[in-house]
Amino acid sequence: QVQLVESGGGLVQAGGSLRLSCAASGRTFSSYAMGWFRQAPGKEREFVSRINRSGGVTYYADSVKGRFTISRDNAKNTVYLQMNSLKPEETAVYYCAADLRGTYLNPMYVDWGQGTQVTVSS
Repeated sequence: QVQLVESGGGLVQAGGSLRLSCAASGRTFSSYAMGWFRQAPGKEREFVSRINRSGGVTYYADSVKGRFTISRDNAKNTVYLQMNSLKPEETAVYYCAADLRGTYLNPMYVDWGQGTQVTVSS
């Protein structure tokens, strides 16, 4: 089991930036992929980004491509999500998740953090 703790959320104006962090513990961090998801009020949780074990392969939802960047530091057991040019409709709780055995096409996110609130004001 992996324990995940997100941080870095907050209130930002439209067009601004935030950097989310997700600290992991419990298993060798470099042995699993990581993902970021978000859930806005009244909406389903949606995929934002994914990074493979080494950090060399990344995936993004179309809606965030070119504005968000996922990265990881395996020495610090942390994955990051740099979010630029934020929009009010991206107000949501952002979650990180660990995928110990899945792939991008067949993910198996089994461990989730508690989430961090991101609010983008217009």
